[in-house]
Amino acid sequence: MSLRTACVAVLIAATSAAVQTAGAQNGAANRLTPEEQKAGWVLLFDGRSLDGWRGYKQADAAGSRWKVEDGFLTLPPDGSGTGKPRDIVSKDTFQAFELSFEWRVEKGGNSGVKYFVLEDRNSAIGHEYQLIDDAAHADAKVGPHRQTAAFYDVLPAADRPVKPAGEINTTRIVVRGKTVEHWLNGTRVLQYELDSPAVRAAIEKSKFKGIERFGKPQNGHILLQDHGDQVWYRNIKIRKL
Repeated sequence: MSLRTACVAVLIAATSAAVQTAGAQNGAANRLTPEEQKAGWVLLFDGRSLDGWRGYKQADAAGSRWKVEDGFLTLPPDGSGTGKPRDIVSKDTFQAFELSFEWRVEKGGNSGVKYFVLEDRNSAIGHEYQLIDDAAHADAKVGPHRQTAAFYDVLPAADRPVKPAGEINTTRIVVRGKTVEHWLNGTRVLQYELDSPAVRAAIEKSKFKGIERFGKPQNGHILLQDHGDQVWYRNIKIRKL
């Protein structure tokens, strides 16, 4: 075999391996391993449809701007696409749980994932895990309580290993009893106790002041916010604790 032929063979083999690796990674998206299934995890997004979700106070997700694209649950930028701006909620409710998902926002984007959402008001109220471009969005400049991984407008997250807009971040939200944890890219960045004096005091300084149920344990929906900016989600999975 000539040197040229050997080099071509090595290149073909390397390309084939890269394609196989990429295919395996894409195939793993929006799927559960046997170990995860055994541990009680369920998918909230199957990578193909909006099954499992519906509009806030709606029978289904029809008429919203949400769509599935390349294995992501996503929104077009504000003003483009079809449908009305509309938050979507999980069909099931959760009180003690572990939620995990991957996400990214467009440059200058702002969105959030809410939990403990009840459909008792005209607009959805719940505890929001903030997703935002900290470097470019004006709301993030208000303070750390409105930056990525914060309990939005109530408690800031700390020592956050956040990736910039356009890159994929991994989030976990864990609720055990009255203890809530926010995780970002493998690091716990916030922990708080529901209905604690510290949380009640922080709520009194927030836009949620006066909402009697806010800050207390709830059996509520998970919500993906349509804030008008483009955001992408995948590998959205949850297990009850």
